[in-house]
Amino acid sequence: MSDTPRQPYPAIEPYRTGRLAVGDGHELHWELCGDPAGLPAVFLHGGPGSGFMSQHRRLFDPARYNVLLFDQRGSGRSTPSGGLDANTTHHLVADMERLRTMLGIPSWLVFGGSWGATLALAYAEAHPERVRALVLRGVFTGRQVEIDWFYGGRAGLLFSDHWAEFLAPLTEAERGDPVAAFHRRLADPEPRIRAEAAAAWAGWERRLVTLRGGPARPAGSAGPGTIAFARIENHFVRHRLWLEEGQLLARADRLRGIPGVIVQGRFDVVTPPATAHALARAWPDGELRLVEGAGHAFAEPGILHELLAATDRFATVAG
Repeated sequence: MSDTPRQPYPAIEPYRTGRLAVGDGHELHWELCGDPAGLPAVFLHGGPGSGFMSQHRRLFDPARYNVLLFDQRGSGRSTPSGGLDANTTHHLVADMERLRTMLGIPSWLVFGGSWGATLALAYAEAHPERVRALVLRGVFTGRQVEIDWFYGGRAGLLFSDHWAEFLAPLTEAERGDPVAAFHRRLADPEPRIRAEAAAAWAGWERRLVTLRGGPARPAGSAGPGTIAFARIENHFVRHRLWLEEGQLLARADRLRGIPGVIVQGRFDVVTPPATAHALARAWPDGELRLVEGAGHAFAEPGILHELLAATDRFATVAG
């Protein structure tokens, strides 16, 4: 990395927005930004359940890219907010194909971070002929060891105070299986219990996402968006993302011929680097960029620099 970290591209507004009914009562919010004649790209937000932000538009050169951003089922401005029915990895992969077909895009660059990287890999392995290149950050593949690290107490060995706050809404009996316990509490008919659980669930991740740290919302203050996020993320984790154990790494041979960059923070404690290393070994066309002094968040200077370098690099990929 150069001595001067890259800055994101200037803020832009979408040139087109819309909604797409994808069945099962779900309707997706989507937008296009950049140059309508530019290289097609799709941005996949994290969570699952978080939705995309305006800052994500700035990861692509607006003079060279035509970028689709959309809120996945139940997320952001998609409806129903927090909806769990017919909301699985397989549904989201199918939604991407619906959006691509609707927009008449033959193939595109796929960009995803954290859960977005999981979805990007699942999509690319299902539809490799539709992927021109991959840009991945903070790779998570849903293996049991990865889930155990973050939700089974192993990361709590490093952040015992934050782990204690995460577990605070649960009884001693519930703490042996936090994912199942939070599932029950996030569906509780009592609003106070749902809000308290959502604040704790989201707060655990928010505290660990950057090296700088940061305050989480206090218990009981979670609004509808945080509750929707926590419900969806817990729903996916509880079902182990509807993936077979080790599936995304085992099928990485399907990525052969697709160029890509894996951007990984050295001190990422949400999705530790071991998974990025494993993916780089299984996918010879994927270049691992390990960023020293960085954690998980896309906006950390070193991470942001490498992501911008990657989208610039692939701006001229032929389709």
